[in-house]
Formats: sequence, C-alpha cells, structure tokens
Amino acid sequence: MLSAPSGHPNSRIHGHSFRVRVTLEGQPDPKTCLIMHLDDLRAILEGVKEKLDHRLLNEVEGLETGTIANMAKFIWNNAKPLLPLLSEVAVTRETCMEGCIYNGPSQ
Repeated sequence: MLSAPSGHPNSRIHGHSFRVRVTLEGQPDPKTCLIMHLDDLRAILEGVKEKLDHRLLNEVEGLETGTIANMAKFIWNNAKPLLPLLSEVAVTRETCMEGCIYNGPSQ
C-alpha cells in the first residue's frame, strides 16, 4: 500500500470531495432516442458510489490506495459489467485542480 511519509500532512486521516463523470458511447435507441435511460444509469452509479462515499479509501476492498487514478479504475471495474457502453470515467478533485481520465484496460 502506498502511503505518505511519516510527518507528511497526507499521512493523517483527511477527507476530500471528488467529482465523477462517466461517459457512455453508443447509438441512441430509435424509439426512445436515448443511449440509456438516466434513471437506470443513476441507479448503477449509486451502487458504486455507496462503496466509496464516506469511507477510508485505503480500506476499500479492491481500491487499497486511494489515488485519483485508482479511484477512476475502481469505478470503471465496478461499473463496466453493468454498463457495457461505458467508455470513460473521469475523477476530479476540483479544490486541488487535479483529475484523471480512465478509459479501460489496454486492448
């Protein structure tokens, strides 16, 4: 597990707020004109959010090291089985102007 050196401010328990954007890629259904109904998308993402929200990220199974890049990959790995049209996960921490875009494993 990656951690900050002793005495570094990040070595103490601290919190951040993150913004996540997922992108779906596909053709709209001719009847609904939607790639996916947003209520269905929201329900799937809520399940993923529950695994991360208000948790010690280094203790989340499958995440272990709570970097922005690892969070983007974790969200991808948890959402992709339910969202086959998922093409990108972006995680940002706006207060520090940091972010990461993950678009799945290399083919």
